Amino acid sequence: MPSEKLHVLAHPIVNARLSQLRQTSTNSKEFREGIHDISLILGIEASRELEEETFSGQTPVGPFTGSVIKPNIGLTPILRAGMGMTDALLNLFPAASVYHLGLFREKVSLQPVEYYSKLPPNPTVDQVFLLDPLIATGGTACAALNMVVEWGIPVNKIKLLCVLASQDGLNRVQSEFPGVEVWVAAVDAHLTPNGLISPGLGDTGDRLYNTVKGSDKV
Repeated sequence: MPSEKLHVLAHPIVNARLSQLRQTSTNSKEFREGIHDISLILGIEASRELEEETFSGQTPVGPFTGSVIKPNIGLTPILRAGMGMTDALLNLFPAASVYHLGLFREKVSLQPVEYYSKLPPNPTVDQVFLLDPLIATGGTACAALNMVVEWGIPVNKIKLLCVLASQDGLNRVQSEFPGVEVWVAAVDAHLTPNGLISPGLGDTGDRLYNTVKGSDKV
């Protein structure tokens, strides 16, 4: 992916949090907190170039010129794991609209299946942050990007934020949406035959919400 569109965080705090998330001994509370912390840093870094608008204000001491974020922000978390990133972004953009997208990956074909969309008939925002903790094969991310683009948001107004990606998944996103900006905490080189990132994090939805069953419980 062109370097100007792909941003991989290089930060000791992110590395430490991600290492904790990888551990099978990390419980759901710790996992949620780690996803939140990394998402917050991703959101701060990804918003560096947002346009600002100035205003005149008054402190207890005197007048000042302040600024606010100019574009209307929309958050589109991919259910259900993307919900683990949403609160962190709402901390940064408390007035943002949240549009949930329901997609799951069919276990045999590994193809994304859409089952829910909260996108209104017409766009009401200027900039979209698409939230999904993992980009594995890239199929779900591309399907979600296609939904947002068809909704009417230009690719250059979409920022895809994820905690961990595979190189294959990033390559697919680049191939299908070369203009999209991607922010990721780390990249793993390998996918398993079942389309899981290796070493990865496991199933982020199950780990976020403590729904791993049987011998796979973490």
